[in-house]
Amino acid sequence: MDKTVRLTAAQALVRYLGAQMNEAGEPFIAGVWAIFGHGNVAGLGEALHAVKDTLPTYRGHNEQTMAHCAIAYAKQMRRTRAMAVTSSIGPGATNMVTAAALAHVNRLPVLIVPGDVFATRGPDPVLQQIESFGDGTVSANDCFRPVSRYYDRISRPEHLLTALPRAFRTMTDPADCGPATLAFCQDVQAEAYDYPESFFEPRVWYQRRIRPDEGELARAVAAIKAAKRPVIVAGGGVHYSGATDALQSFAETHNVPVAETQAGKSALAWDHPLNLGPVGVTGGEPANDVCAAADMVLAVGTRLQDFTTGSWGLFSNPERETICLNTAAYDAEKHGAMPLQSDAQVGLQELGTALQGYRVDPVADTLKAEWFGKVDKLTDAPGDGNALPTDMQVVGAVQRASHNDTVVMCAAGTMPGELHKLWKAPRPGSYHMEYGFSCMGYEIAGAMGIKMAQPERDVICFTGDGTYMMANSEMASAAMMGISFTVVITDNRGFGCINRLQMGTGGAEFNNLLDHAVHETPSAIDFAAHAAAMGATSVKVSSIDELEDALANRDDIKGPYVVVIDTDPYPSTEYGGTWWEVAVPEVSIRPEVNEKRAAYEVAIKERNTK
Repeated sequence: MDKTVRLTAAQALVRYLGAQMNEAGEPFIAGVWAIFGHGNVAGLGEALHAVKDTLPTYRGHNEQTMAHCAIAYAKQMRRTRAMAVTSSIGPGATNMVTAAALAHVNRLPVLIVPGDVFATRGPDPVLQQIESFGDGTVSANDCFRPVSRYYDRISRPEHLLTALPRAFRTMTDPADCGPATLAFCQDVQAEAYDYPESFFEPRVWYQRRIRPDEGELARAVAAIKAAKRPVIVAGGGVHYSGATDALQSFAETHNVPVAETQAGKSALAWDHPLNLGPVGVTGGEPANDVCAAADMVLAVGTRLQDFTTGSWGLFSNPERETICLNTAAYDAEKHGAMPLQSDAQVGLQELGTALQGYRVDPVADTLKAEWFGKVDKLTDAPGDGNALPTDMQVVGAVQRASHNDTVVMCAAGTMPGELHKLWKAPRPGSYHMEYGFSCMGYEIAGAMGIKMAQPERDVICFTGDGTYMMANSEMASAAMMGISFTVVITDNRGFGCINRLQMGTGGAEFNNLLDHAVHETPSAIDFAAHAAAMGATSVKVSSIDELEDALANRDDIKGPYVVVIDTDPYPSTEYGGTWWEVAVPEVSIRPEVNEKRAAYEVAIKERNTK
């Protein structure tokens, strides 16, 4: 008979976390982010204190952003390690729903453990409890159901015996990876149970590498061999699989050009001859022109969201076939694609073996030269004058200050598009973009998570003033913990990206830039002073030259370093890009909107007839 050990459910959860290892022999859960409240302080708080020397607990300032930090950590670690996050019930829990959605969209592991109501229902309604008048089993944590890949409610101590292995299976399965949520009833956390000691024996969770089905592989090989103008679209799955070398080998062997999504960028070095660069709405002309003419699109590790496909209007060759090489059958079958369900690394290797002797003619070698001939001018430092710097010039300044160990990161607003088009990523892992959920507020917490994952890297975070105002509190956490990274705040006085979209769909400038919002007292936020008040070293610069000088000092600064620069909200890179479907009102009193609606209807018709 298996020996048992008497533990509270919270102690059992914590002990189990510490025994789960990855293939490298490291704890899969690298730490726990926690904001304690009445729903978890007495149970999980006490349990975490007992293991603080082996399973560190980090204190956040906001539940959403501490979860963002955990998610960024997992992304930068290529899903080989993850973190857990815990909160009280009520607002602490619901604050994490957005982060769970972000992890779900990006297929990233995070263990979310919000406190829940009393399983006994004795004190109902407890403080912060949501009551459903028609369903006594519902709590606020049911909000996590649609944004979790695995969801469970722990209402008895022995539920952990099945729930925890299922949660770890989800987080470590490449085909099903995403957030696992265990809503933990607060009274159950404190209840004791005689757990089998074997439950806590160390376990290694191995990376499953799904091999292609023979029939799917044969059909894919036949389709590729018939193609004259194939192109590879590399997504985030290339990084998660560790398939960057396999991608390069496949591309070079068969002379197939590669386009990169936001998540896939840096899969090949920017100057590799076969790297056509960014694809889609925020893509460049080399990749988009080749994709439009391609008769075969091999999509590797991408979920083919609308920014990648130009709302499915980019791949316009009527003879085009699409093969989706993906660990998830859901993604491999999208839009009538020929599925090739497989790990990216193994799939590319087996495709390459089966395609022995297949090699296509090269694409024009002038495409990239012409592209950089246009856009490099946009990133140059401006000459004399009083004009506000552009975002493109800021990108250029940071590029000139970067080096091979730099990781640039961002998530929302103007900069994701500019960075996708303009940033020259020197090697895999040097570009970290959360653009699946494009969540404002990910940036500062995400930069901290990247630095925690790879302390040796030079981490530079781009964020706008609007995003900074959404979520900046983990700046204080980074200062408190002595975590060093650089934040470049481009202050264009509002939501410049959406203001341009508003104008681009015929709308009047309204409620996006601060100058167009209703206010009694004009906004005059001193972002440098604000960051300094939270413990960061900060400076406000007035030119691109001053920005470069400030960036040159970053290695000498301990903790977060913030550089603020005012920028022009209107210009963006005019080159590249493709159509993106944004519904324009069918009826309006504005002639500008009516003109855009007519163009929208034409674009819809063109897309639907391809």
